[in-house]
Amino acid sequence: MDYHEAANFLFDLRRFQVKPGTESVRELLAHLGDPHEDVRFVQVAGSNGKGSTAKMVESILREAGLGIGLYTSPHFDDVRERIRVDGRKIPEKALCAFVDEAKPYLVERAAEGEPLTFFEVVTAMGIWQFGRSDVDVGVLEVGMGGRLDATSVVDPVASAVTNVSLEHTSVLGDTVEEIATKKAAVAPADAPLVTAATGEALEVIRREAGDVVTVGDADDGMDVTARSGGPVNHTESTVTVDGPDWHVESRLPLLGAYQATNAGVACTLARLVADVDEPTIARGLRNAHWPGRFEMMERDPMVVLDGAHNPDACAQLATTLDEFADEYDDLHIVFAAMHDKDHREMAGALPTPDSVVTCKPNLSRAEDPEVLARVFENAGVDDVHAGVSVAGSLAKVRERAEPDDCILVTGSLFCVAEARTTWTRLEVPKRVRNLDDAETVLRGAHVTEPGVWRMRGKAVHRSLKLRVERRQAQYLKEEMLSLGGECATSGLMTDGELSSVVLMGSLSQFNRLVDKLEGQPFGLEALGEDIRRRLGIRVEKPSRGYPWEDGTAVMGILNVTPDSFHDGGEFFDRDAAVEQAQTMVDAGVDIIDIGGESTRPGAEEVPVEAEIDRVVPVVEALADLDVHLSIDTRKAAVGRAALDAGADILNDVTGLEDPEMRFLAAERDVPVIVMHSLDAPVDPEREVEYDDVVEDVVDELAERVLLAEKAGIPRENVIVDPGLGFAKSKAENFELLGRLDEFDALGCPILVGHSHKSMFELLGQEAGDNLDATVAATAIAADRGADIVRVHDVEENVAAVRVAQAARSPEQFSQE
Repeated sequence: MDYHEAANFLFDLRRFQVKPGTESVRELLAHLGDPHEDVRFVQVAGSNGKGSTAKMVESILREAGLGIGLYTSPHFDDVRERIRVDGRKIPEKALCAFVDEAKPYLVERAAEGEPLTFFEVVTAMGIWQFGRSDVDVGVLEVGMGGRLDATSVVDPVASAVTNVSLEHTSVLGDTVEEIATKKAAVAPADAPLVTAATGEALEVIRREAGDVVTVGDADDGMDVTARSGGPVNHTESTVTVDGPDWHVESRLPLLGAYQATNAGVACTLARLVADVDEPTIARGLRNAHWPGRFEMMERDPMVVLDGAHNPDACAQLATTLDEFADEYDDLHIVFAAMHDKDHREMAGALPTPDSVVTCKPNLSRAEDPEVLARVFENAGVDDVHAGVSVAGSLAKVRERAEPDDCILVTGSLFCVAEARTTWTRLEVPKRVRNLDDAETVLRGAHVTEPGVWRMRGKAVHRSLKLRVERRQAQYLKEEMLSLGGECATSGLMTDGELSSVVLMGSLSQFNRLVDKLEGQPFGLEALGEDIRRRLGIRVEKPSRGYPWEDGTAVMGILNVTPDSFHDGGEFFDRDAAVEQAQTMVDAGVDIIDIGGESTRPGAEEVPVEAEIDRVVPVVEALADLDVHLSIDTRKAAVGRAALDAGADILNDVTGLEDPEMRFLAAERDVPVIVMHSLDAPVDPEREVEYDDVVEDVVDELAERVLLAEKAGIPRENVIVDPGLGFAKSKAENFELLGRLDEFDALGCPILVGHSHKSMFELLGQEAGDNLDATVAATAIAADRGADIVRVHDVEENVAAVRVAQAARSPEQFSQE
């Protein structure tokens, strides 16, 4: 079964109305063999904050070394976002396998007049995936209810009700008491129910659940106190959580005092599930990144995305925004909401704006922008405009806002999801050398087989794959066809999700397309600018004097460790390291990468002070050389010491796992290398399932790049490394090498680290001793557009780079 067929089958289930109860999901899981019986589950219910809380629980338990599944809703632009195992979306192959197994049963149920809903089936798919992935714990965000919610098919070992407010009254009831009664039903049989509810809701929960652990601030007399210290920068706040015999202080990558309460609930849940100590909890909290929750995307003007979708959430949002009141002048709100929400109460709870633009996400449930505009007019806002699309409305507000203003996008996570594509959209260039390449590109965008056959011969010159709204896809197709180019669209039938398209044409056709997109609605003008930049149409690249700006730079590896896989101990002595560095410089090296800790399989972690003692004397000794120095470390403290000693670049093989690393790079305005890795040191036994290793790695690196940007690092200072040898098979490493130019989608310099790696065993070479294969791969990497190659043998690889560059631009060398 093709992915678009499987996904369309799931989307088609949306036509069935919400049906309270767990019996249907229970029977579906029984049909699938009850895959969840050996998984421990955590349920997180509540009116607001349950998604953030679930993410924090997942992050803490993953930090403790457990395998964790996370199920949340809704998704932003890909249904696979709802189901994650150890942070990774459910693979397309797994989704197809589930639908293939479940579809006959679901069709039979529908024929009998008892169809399952979209939420029920996707919930079952999440539980099925957690079972087949053998996770230790599955964390489930409850839908709108409790006892009758599809997630309640499991028997949880720990559960929480974050809070209770009036919401979904047509289903849950008209009073807080009725709603709290339903939500309290998630209480586990053998553990207390954790809650941050107050007042009448708390009384009901105590009555219904019996054994309860309460969480609140220090003045509430709760069992666990959670206090916010306020924001420390534009992406983090501080939190302190105190239990009866434990204490945690940490930073949160989530702003707002209410997130401290969510953190308190998450800490308590995690401690009920596993033996986690305070440092582990603190690290887990700091790495609990959760998009769309007071997410500050830009600062001049300040742009904030927050999916507040009911009056209580809007009131919390207003309180958080007030903490930044001194940092902006005028407030401009971009607002969209679903038709079943209390729009008047939401508008009243938000801070008084200077202007409002209402809009409509590409979703059938969204409210008419004119209706929403009238709501804000009635609330006393003078400057109100009814827009159309989210992207177009946001673009207009960004044009009119001054650098010292604030733009707030809110009202619905669906609205935030569409707005967020302004910063997250990827335009992936595709190298199409023959018909096989064309078919691969088209199938990767889920084009139907007739479409693949019809379009494959037309994928010439430039092919660009991107994900856009359906209406944007239609406009792009019409305009590209009118210019003589081609456009193939996905066969997915979406209702708000982004859809894949492949644009195909000559560079001149793309040039004219970009011109035609100027001034168009639905965010098309901004999309045109993205295409123009990605294809290099009339673009001047900034220059900061780095060696990779003029072609492929060679980074020489200098390991000052006793245990590195290729040259362990050879340069551990400071004098030997300095001598080797000079040899590299004489051979034409551009960058020297100094590392004091090995990431080979089985390597022991080196304490911070020991690592500093290894690398700092070498950095100091090399600081006067006419070459850039890089520090290869996953610890921000080591990076800071090396920069103080004269290093110029940070190289983090964990992809910014240490939260302080990104702020260090921003503070010092130095380049930082962000590698895609799931384990460091390498775990050779780990097997990872990729749908398309290149696109999956690009997708996962995109969020790390955005995380770096939000910390204040300009994109040109973020160097991405696909992570050859880290959680990829030997064949997948070669796939990454061969399609390296697709990483241009990230808009960052690209580094390839392949030197002497075990990937060459695929060719009969010996790991750690394959100079000829390494040199050949260097030439390929340079030809595919690598900005930096990281190697042990500088002289040979400098020659390979020069050969590749001469093959592209021989005139460059004839003038030397």
